[in-house]
Amino acid sequence: MNRVSRLLALLVMAVLAGCGKPEFSDAEKKTIASLALSALPPLKADTTNRFADVPAAAALGATLFFDVGMSGEGKVSCSTCHKIDRQFQDDLPQAVGVGRTNRRTMPLAGVAHDAWLFWDGRRDSLWAQALAPLENPLEQAGNRAAYAHYIKARFGERYERIFGPLPDLSTVPANASPLGSDAEKAAWNAMSDAQAQGVNRVFANIGKAIAAFERSIAPPHTRFDRFAAALDTGIQTPQGDDAFSPEEILGLKLFIGKANCVTCHTGPRFTDGSFHNTGVPPVTNLPPDRGRMDAVAQVEADPFNCFGAFRDGDASACGELRFMVKAGPELVRAYKTPSLRGAATRAPYMHAGQFSSLDEVVAHYSKAPASVEGVSEVHPLQLSNRERAALVAFLKTLAE
Repeated sequence: MNRVSRLLALLVMAVLAGCGKPEFSDAEKKTIASLALSALPPLKADTTNRFADVPAAAALGATLFFDVGMSGEGKVSCSTCHKIDRQFQDDLPQAVGVGRTNRRTMPLAGVAHDAWLFWDGRRDSLWAQALAPLENPLEQAGNRAAYAHYIKARFGERYERIFGPLPDLSTVPANASPLGSDAEKAAWNAMSDAQAQGVNRVFANIGKAIAAFERSIAPPHTRFDRFAAALDTGIQTPQGDDAFSPEEILGLKLFIGKANCVTCHTGPRFTDGSFHNTGVPPVTNLPPDRGRMDAVAQVEADPFNCFGAFRDGDASACGELRFMVKAGPELVRAYKTPSLRGAATRAPYMHAGQFSSLDEVVAHYSKAPASVEGVSEVHPLQLSNRERAALVAFLKTLAE
């Protein structure tokens, strides 16, 4: 064997020896470690909700979450859309309560870490978010006076053990709300300030109880987390059930490298919690939806926001709302970055279920079409079919 042949043989042996065992750089390993659930910080105390970590409040919140009595027609509950066996979502392109909405149901695991709630961030706390579907005519379609009466009749003793005495509701109309039907609005406007304040306090506490329950919903560990843990202990290529295939490793490298997915899908929940226009197309026949642009006014007008009278604690907790970006082209058709944990098993995708599979999602980001309004933040990735398949393979490790 001549010298050239020997060199070629050694090169082939080296390639074969390393096949399926690509190494990660120190920088890559650091990024991978930052994405593992072990890096998720403990939940911060919610000083706007002093009942957030009270077990009795969480237990009442769980009861209310699954109670169809918490709706105008007595047929819909929070769990109608947030199904416990489906990662607290519903597999539909748009949620269906009393009617069909224009948005996809978001999963709830780890949601208590978010500063802004809903796809557009139109609520600034978990307990304020819990109130919105209760009066939305397409979701639970109730009214706050009726909810106050229902709480007193069904859960009065439990409520008072947690929150203190209920207000006198004897002269409060059966149905009244500043939202809803003309009759409900008229009944609300006819109430005294003290009556309205009492009903609003009960209503706010309903949200605080549901939020206390939702704080307990945490994302489960996955094969990715076990892989990341092995890397963190110095094992360059984890073996056994936790090993990644060459395709999954390529997908992970693309995710944190060439594809730039980690720019927005960052941290242990694979989300930056912020809002981005990524050129996702609108859905035909749905109402106009401008995302974050329209949500700013809604969160400012919400009487249950952090500046409102029903916040516990002082206004030092309201930094997000105080320094909220209120205007700018970057808000147009900008939607919250969803967590990718478990995403592989909860198609369809995007804020209104525009894409039916992860393959479609990756294809969208690979092509990066222009947004119908505003400017998309993403640029064409020029990914090959092999690279796109590898990204999908990696994303599946976040659901196993």
